[in-house]
Amino acid sequence: MNYTFDYLVFIGRFQPFHLAHMQTIKIALQQSQYVLLALGSAQNERNIKNPFSANERETMILSNFSAADQQRIKFVYVVDVYDDKKWQKLVTSLVEDAVNFEDKVGLIGHFKDESSYYLQLFPEWEMVELDSLKDAISATPLREAYYRGEIVESAFPLGTSEFLHKFQHTTTYQQLQHKYLTQDKSNLEES
Repeated sequence: MNYTFDYLVFIGRFQPFHLAHMQTIKIALQQSQYVLLALGSAQNERNIKNPFSANERETMILSNFSAADQQRIKFVYVVDVYDDKKWQKLVTSLVEDAVNFEDKVGLIGHFKDESSYYLQLFPEWEMVELDSLKDAISATPLREAYYRGEIVESAFPLGTSEFLHKFQHTTTYQQLQHKYLTQDKSNLEES
């Protein structure tokens, strides 16, 4: 099959991985030999905004794809760097380390709101811009519902739903849920 790209980079936190994320990866797999997911907020400490580790998110994401597609989905872990120039250099460096010099690399995503400005930080990669997918699903209200004990099944592929059900039985979930339920809600603003 002839692909437009060798790699399409998809940057996100995937906290948790939902149907719009999955749809983006499926579109990317149609256009690229490999999809390189840059998992943001990959540091070890968990919080309400970032409840799942990078390894857990990798497992969650891959559980939603066939074995053949899993072979075409690669990951780099991006820790939070609170400086756009440093973060851009970090992401670029991680991607360059994961691909071959001659590979054609693109970036896939959509400009959902002001938090999507980062997509403009990589002019060296051709942009595959998508319209909003799956009724503009946002992870923030899904996480909030999750901490209230609800799993919005209609927003998640099966693998994610199964992961979320299992994770609810962990002490980590219980600690994060308690923190969510007792904290000032003004601190929950997304992405």
